[in-house]
Amino acid sequence: MSTAAPARTVPPHAPRTAELGAVAARFAERTEALRALPAEVVGALRDAGFARHLAPTAHGGADGSYSVLLHAVAEIGESCAATAWNAAVYAILGRMAAHLPPAGRAEIWGAEPGADALFAASIAPAGQVVRDGDGYRLSGTWPFASGVDDAAWTLLGAFTPEREYRFFMVPRAAYRVLDTWDNVGLAGTGSHAVVLDDVPVPARLTCAQADLMAGVVDGERTLVPFKAVNGLTFVAPALGASRAALRDSAARLAGKTEITGKPARVNPAAQTALARAGAEIDAAALLLERAAAAADTGSPTSLELARAPRDFAYAAELLGSAVDRLFRTGGARTQHTGRSVQRAWRDVNCAAGHAVLQFGAAAGVYADHLMDAESARNGEQNDV
Repeated sequence: MSTAAPARTVPPHAPRTAELGAVAARFAERTEALRALPAEVVGALRDAGFARHLAPTAHGGADGSYSVLLHAVAEIGESCAATAWNAAVYAILGRMAAHLPPAGRAEIWGAEPGADALFAASIAPAGQVVRDGDGYRLSGTWPFASGVDDAAWTLLGAFTPEREYRFFMVPRAAYRVLDTWDNVGLAGTGSHAVVLDDVPVPARLTCAQADLMAGVVDGERTLVPFKAVNGLTFVAPALGASRAALRDSAARLAGKTEITGKPARVNPAAQTALARAGAEIDAAALLLERAAAAADTGSPTSLELARAPRDFAYAAELLGSAVDRLFRTGGARTQHTGRSVQRAWRDVNCAAGHAVLQFGAAAGVYADHLMDAESARNGEQNDV
């Protein structure tokens, strides 16, 4: 009787990961050295269909699922976390751009390569905005726009003069890219800054942050509220990188002989490290899969909306703990710059440092929901 695992069924419209994973692995060291994705990787990423995965079907997109995206990004993360990060960014930008007015959507997806156009973003409020008729004019610097060198458009966050938090889609010809990204982790994402100097942005290329968070498109709630998925795409690359680090650590320990002359594989400390790291990675994956499945229903409950940011942040903590453990257990040879575990250690900890994945804010939202729900339940019981 065969014990081979059944082949994984690839859902329709899923990003094609096999070729991209192979290309990403082949160029991983060059990606790190360039601090950006090489042209070969960008081409394979575009061909894989990540940019179109969450884009609307009306504009050639797949309107795909978050569960599928989670697995696809994590799979690429096992080859190169930076490639996976940019793949996730390009995918989620297709979802965010869907909140633009109809004319804006037609403009950004109307030319070649259509739904495969790559978008970057720097959505934390920055720069200055002034009114220009029914549109706006933008000036200033926006940092950390991952993959911006290869993007046709970049989505920028800013406050209007009325103090409304809005997003503005700006074409590549309208901004300069500053070479500012030189980080210890996720080095290949090319997350540079962009500079605008009095750039006009018509109303058709803007949308309100409040609509994004509520899932409102054209005045109606048609998409899942963004809080249900914000963070998922940032932690998914770390999941893949952590899995690769676990495999590499197991392979190294299986063939290592310690200074005592005994094989490392019989050392209880090594066994414990692998088992604990594996448990942390599996636990993180389960949390992320549950959150993605809730988002894919289209109507997550209030509990699921409050729980998702907590789960994304906690999954990031679990993955950080796992790679820390593997890094320490590996010894000096693991710390060599040519070893994959040290790169995973840097990449995962850099991902876990993203503002969206900080546990404090997520804890407050979840705790408030939990206490409010219990207060309401106790009140109902007292009324009986």
